[in-house]
Amino acid sequence: MNRGFYTIMAAQFFSSLADNALLFVAIDLLTRMHSPAWITPLLKFLFVLFYVLLAAFVGAFADSLPKGRVMFIANMVKIFGCALLFVQIHPLAAYAIVGIGAAIYSPAKYGILTELLPPEKLVAANGWIEGLTISSIILGTVMGGALVSAKVGAMMLAFDFPLGDTGIDSAAEAALCVVAVLYVTAALFNLRIPLTGSVYPHQERNPARLIEDFANCCVILWKDKLGQISLAVTTLFWGTGATLQFIVLEWAKQYLHMTYEKATTMVGLVGVGVTVGAVLSAKFITLRKSLSVIPLGVAMGFMVMAMAFVHSTWIAYPMLIGIGILSGFFVVPMNALLQHRGHVLMSAGHSIAVQNFNENLSILTMLAVYSLMLRLQLDLQVIIILFGLFLAGTMVFIMRLHAANQREQDSLALIGEHKH
Repeated sequence: MNRGFYTIMAAQFFSSLADNALLFVAIDLLTRMHSPAWITPLLKFLFVLFYVLLAAFVGAFADSLPKGRVMFIANMVKIFGCALLFVQIHPLAAYAIVGIGAAIYSPAKYGILTELLPPEKLVAANGWIEGLTISSIILGTVMGGALVSAKVGAMMLAFDFPLGDTGIDSAAEAALCVVAVLYVTAALFNLRIPLTGSVYPHQERNPARLIEDFANCCVILWKDKLGQISLAVTTLFWGTGATLQFIVLEWAKQYLHMTYEKATTMVGLVGVGVTVGAVLSAKFITLRKSLSVIPLGVAMGFMVMAMAFVHSTWIAYPMLIGIGILSGFFVVPMNALLQHRGHVLMSAGHSIAVQNFNENLSILTMLAVYSLMLRLQLDLQVIIILFGLFLAGTMVFIMRLHAANQREQDSLALIGEHKH
């Protein structure tokens, strides 16, 4: 891997670290405001909403400018969203602005990989980017939980700057300052990203044409026999992963009787597992063998269901790491395959935008259903079992669809042979 790749990795790590730390700082702010439990998942819902609403436009935007500049602009939007929390804007509104920045950022960060690296390095590069993204989720989760704890808050407020009073007089404001520094660091790395020299045809600016073009790209990827399987798996993975964050947080508080700060470390454990799974996958699974990992998704569904019957931390720790390892191992090859198919069938920015649209629509749907279940005051045990069953059942359906696709391809190949 070249130096430009590592600069992208550093920028991605700090930007994602800030996003995740800010989520848990915002959850704490909602708790202090005595917001009902069903409001909390809406933070992530609104963050993700802009990935879906802007999907038709961000791909074209990512391809219209050098990717490093697009990432810098996106980070400035995130900094603005973070700054709004300082002036007492509601956490839901401020975190939604950060979501706009994240939606702009995503096609550029993935699209630049296909410009910078040959196809044979894409699985390894995805292992890196997923591993670092998940590491930033773990660290951001634990960091967010720690920043809002009474102990760390008191330490930060006790710290005196030599040049006079900063005007920061609450633990929440001190936590937001730390997050803002992470965003600024990411923006500085964005400025160091090299130009790849890739120039795309003139990008369409008419919104109606952009939506039509985007819809065509969606149809192309869903009709492609390999594209549809990898897209279905990654769509399911991101939807369940985002919802699992909130389920684990609530489960650790109810079943393991943990404080909010301790519960965030349990969310981090799943992330540790995903990182291990991503690294193992990048090492052992080639692009050609990527579809062999699908059955691990079914196993993951059953492991999630088992959470409903666990009340011991000693069983909880290895179980959460295990769930993470399975998900990391099967999502990295799927991501690489999807990027490769997207790059072959259309441009990098457009293919990532299609991927983001589907994955984030899945996150929106699952978070909305989870929020509704909490609003209806369903028992957490019922929610966990339904969630695990849905995950395992959908993965079985995807396996059957893949088998049917293969049979169809084999029969078409036989017909071709007879004709010759």
